Amino acid sequence: MRTIRFLLPLLLLALPVQAKLKVFVLAGQSNMEGAGQIQINPRAQNQGAGTLEFLVKNAPKKYGALQTKSGEWTVRTDVWVKYGERSGGLKPGFGARSSTIGPELGFGTVVGDALKEPVLIIKTCWGGKTLMVDFRPPYAGPLPKAMAGKMLAGIQRREPNATMKAVEERTGAFYRLMMNEVADTLKNLKTIYPAYDGKGYEIAGFGWHQGWNDGLSQEMVAAYEENLVRLIKDVRREWKTPGLPAVIAVSGFGGRNQKIDRRLGIIAAQHGAAKRKEFKG
Repeated sequence: MRTIRFLLPLLLLALPVQAKLKVFVLAGQSNMEGAGQIQINPRAQNQGAGTLEFLVKNAPKKYGALQTKSGEWTVRTDVWVKYGERSGGLKPGFGARSSTIGPELGFGTVVGDALKEPVLIIKTCWGGKTLMVDFRPPYAGPLPKAMAGKMLAGIQRREPNATMKAVEERTGAFYRLMMNEVADTLKNLKTIYPAYDGKGYEIAGFGWHQGWNDGLSQEMVAAYEENLVRLIKDVRREWKTPGLPAVIAVSGFGGRNQKIDRRLGIIAAQHGAAKRKEFKG
């Protein structure tokens, strides 16, 4: 692993990027935000099993490199993370809160080890959001009329004078927010990633981890595969990367014994999107 173990944060600024930056966008809802606990809770009945500290302590050959000899978390300077207002070298603490981790830690570690180029991970995720409405991509078109009508009725209970324009504004709002976040980050690379030397970047991959909220409605489940296919096609189109690799994390809620049709339907839709013939190759 190419890591820098240090005491002075200023050392981060002393390592200029020497190759084209590889950019990966990780998007979705709360699972992509990340709720993995870092520290062991001394009051926990399971002695902290499942926390990052527990793994480092009990499986040092596999996870020991995540910590320095002095017990500090290792900070990578070849892998950078931008998530909301936070940015910095990859380390534990880029989850939904600074006390948690998300997929970015494992993903960034593997990708950073595999690539000779520097890496930037942009996290664009917000809890409690649907693909059907919130992340709805342009290629999916407007919401079905019946769903839009129900949505408007719900809005009007809080805002009596609301019109269908309110539905239109909320439809795809987080898709647009994702795109704006990526665009703003890439526009301000030097500010966000001080080691960036202006030699260019490549959007190299898109990761999607979402599905809980769509799994609350059979109508959303039925549309999930097609909406996911359209999402991937739209990000490829907007980022001008027709062959952009896309990874879909399977929503394994309930584990192997899941029996709820809606949850199983989301899993099937995620597998179905990955197997679509237009994504072969």
